[in-house]
Amino acid sequence: MGRLTTHVLDTASGKPAAGLEVRLYEADGTAPIVKTRTNDDGRCDAPLLEGDAFKASTYRLEFEAGAYFDATGFDLPEPKFLDTVIIRFGVSDADLHYHVPLLISPFGYSTYRGS
Repeated sequence: MGRLTTHVLDTASGKPAAGLEVRLYEADGTAPIVKTRTNDDGRCDAPLLEGDAFKASTYRLEFEAGAYFDATGFDLPEPKFLDTVIIRFGVSDADLHYHVPLLISPFGYSTYRGS
């Protein structure tokens, strides 16, 4: 059974990004399918989607990086270089596990399809 998961690592501190707000949308949707926060390990407590709710489609993950860095005490200029990080990605086979990690710092990010 397929599922979608994520986690966030704060590369500026070398730690998991705990308490970061994550929202999942269908790619062109206006209302989130899921709204959650990362736990102390930088992961969500449950898959974002799984089973029949997880389907082949294009999705959009939004990560509130600016608010996270504010909460951790980083002194960032306004406007922030990165505020909401948006990752748009496709799922072609909903029977597989899609893991979309985010590595963030106040001035850059990267992602990949993990396992």
